[in-house]
Amino acid sequence: MFQLSFMRHAFAAATIIAVVSGMIGVFVVARNMSFLTHTLSEIGFSGAAFAVFMQWPALLGMLLFTTLSSVIVGQLSSDETRRESVISAVSALFLGLGILFLSLSNKTASSATSILFGSVVGISLPEVWQLVILSVVVIAVLLLCYRMMKFDSFDDVGARANGLPQRLLAIVFLILVAVAVSVAAQIVGSLLIFILLTLPAASAKYYTHGVAKMILLAVLFSLVGTWLGLYLAYLSNWPVSFFIATIEVLIYGSALVYRWRVNN
Repeated sequence: MFQLSFMRHAFAAATIIAVVSGMIGVFVVARNMSFLTHTLSEIGFSGAAFAVFMQWPALLGMLLFTTLSSVIVGQLSSDETRRESVISAVSALFLGLGILFLSLSNKTASSATSILFGSVVGISLPEVWQLVILSVVVIAVLLLCYRMMKFDSFDDVGARANGLPQRLLAIVFLILVAVAVSVAAQIVGSLLIFILLTLPAASAKYYTHGVAKMILLAVLFSLVGTWLGLYLAYLSNWPVSFFIATIEVLIYGSALVYRWRVNN
């Protein structure tokens, strides 16, 4: 399997994407922003459709749209009571734009399929390096802000009382999520991106309560899902996103069973 260059590229990309998704996902779950990742996946589709229309790389369009929408959401949703309404409005706007750009482009329906479901086996070496660089930037910023981000995510009241710049932290976090969504979509596509950004972290919180341990477990669950998903896709020639989704759901189900057994 590893004699094939596209499989080596796929596993390299999947590994770095799993690490980023696991790390960011813990904070996404802690901040109750799973809905936002689903929204950003739709916006990522719009960005990729815009890139197809402009004849740009799909990743560039996704980064542009997801980052822009994250900043807009961060500026308009400082009041938590209207956050979901703002996210819905922004999502509707960008999704409509995505459909428009896709209809205006001269590309076939296969382009939309690749955007929605991913095309990991088609990732080239330069694209792998792009993902690595973006992922390293996300990880570096997250590590630099780790203490403040952890405090703000897991103890919102305490963070406010200690005068942390919560508005700035929220915008920085949203931009990190936007980049993570754009990166991870290369594996599972924009339609299923929220799987890697939510399920591994949601599973990890049932096994441990320490933030560092949750991150390690979430990364491990992401790696298991992506590696095993790629291997099964290679054997069966079925979509890799199907296997990743199924494996992560099974891991989450096992976590629920574990928590139920501990509590009973």
